[in-house]
Amino acid sequence: MQGPQYAFTIDLGTILRQKFGKVPGFVVAFLRRLIHEDFLNEFFRRGWEGVDFADQCLKYLDVTIQIEGLDNLDPSGRYTIASNHPLGGIDAIGLISEFGNYFHGDLKFQVNDFLMYLKGLNSTFVPVNKTGRQSRELALGTDAIFAAEGQIGVFPAGKVSRKIDGVIQDGPWTKTFIQKSVQFRRDIVPVHFYGRNSNRFYRIDRIAGWLGLNKKFPLAMILLPDELYKGQHKTYRIVVGKPIPWQTFDSTRKPLEWAAWVREQAYNL
Repeated sequence: MQGPQYAFTIDLGTILRQKFGKVPGFVVAFLRRLIHEDFLNEFFRRGWEGVDFADQCLKYLDVTIQIEGLDNLDPSGRYTIASNHPLGGIDAIGLISEFGNYFHGDLKFQVNDFLMYLKGLNSTFVPVNKTGRQSRELALGTDAIFAAEGQIGVFPAGKVSRKIDGVIQDGPWTKTFIQKSVQFRRDIVPVHFYGRNSNRFYRIDRIAGWLGLNKKFPLAMILLPDELYKGQHKTYRIVVGKPIPWQTFDSTRKPLEWAAWVREQAYNL
């Protein structure tokens, strides 16, 4: 869907002040260039919304998605789609495009609330606060989404993949998607999105970790728009696994152990 009511722009200075308080002007100016604010706003002004936003964003970036295994899913099914999170931008947009079209727009995707500034995707995104205290309202909203009839997409790691033990991979997957899928009787679909960010991203993230900066100012998150910009003209591959019945996740393992097991299934695709 497109229309003037969906057109918007982002102002990084305002976002940074809302999230982190006072930030020096020269830092804001540098970060505006780093995130390619003008390039992003040129697209945002076009006013696309929902799945159309994701489709048109891929075209704007000249990104091709090759997906395998969608025929594993029943179009009338009810799923929790659990994916690794290697990129932090194109992966979310690509998944929304592919699954959103397959399920005729009936898709909600849980993301860091920082991404809620992308107003064209507000109808698809469900915020999960990773930069502040989880609110009761967000928790109740999560229950409502899992209880609904549509599809849910999640990144169970909660943040973008890092270099761990020399390998680009997610951190441990959290247990909430297991617990909520069992509670609301949703089969879980493991998904592997093949991709990686630049060496600079992982190097700066590692340095920021050594300096103890990530808790106060998530520098790697600020780099993600630049990684999206660098992803132009590329092809990415998604492999969709077979749905795992919700009854599988019984008391023989703890929810966190089941989450690790589903993570393994996704990476084995």
